[in-house]
Amino acid sequence: MNEHDLLPHSDEASAKSRSPQSVLRPALVAGLYTGAMLTVAMLGALVVANRIPSLENYAFERNAASYALFVIIMLLPVLRFLNRPAKMFVASMTGWTLLTVGYDFAGLYFRNLFSVLQRTPFEVLTEGAVIYGILAVAAWVCAMILHARRHTLAPLRRTRPGVVSHHR
Repeated sequence: MNEHDLLPHSDEASAKSRSPQSVLRPALVAGLYTGAMLTVAMLGALVVANRIPSLENYAFERNAASYALFVIIMLLPVLRFLNRPAKMFVASMTGWTLLTVGYDFAGLYFRNLFSVLQRTPFEVLTEGAVIYGILAVAAWVCAMILHARRHTLAPLRRTRPGVVSHHR
C-alpha cells in the first residue's frame, strides 16, 4: 500500500474529479430536466388552447397561467446556477435547445403554429440564447461587483519593521 492509496485527495483523484465531464454534468442534467419541463408546458398549453374549446372564454387567464408557468420553469437553471454563470448558460441553453426541438416537432402536428405565433424554431432558439446570455452576463457582472466591494482593489502598503511611516 502506498501513500496515494491512503489519501483520498491525491492528484489523480483531484484531476479525475475536475474533468470537463464531471464539471458540466450538473449543468447538463439540470438543462435536460428544464428542457423536458419546458416542452411539457408548451405542449400542454398548445393542447389546452387548441383542443379544449370550453376554455376559449377564459383565453386571457389561460394564456397568463401558461406564461407564468413557462417563466417559472425558465428561471430554474438561472436560480440553480446563479453564482456560476457559465454553468447557468450551459444548463439554460441545453433546456432551451430541447424546447426548440419540441417546438419544431409541434409545428408538424399543429398546422400554422409558426405563422400564428410568428416565430420560427430558429427565432425561438435565438431569443432564448439572447435572454439567457444576458442573464448569465448580468450574474457575472454582479458577482464581479460584489467581489470588488469585498476586496480592496489596491494592495495595502506595508512598512518594514523599524521604519516609521508618516502616511495616515
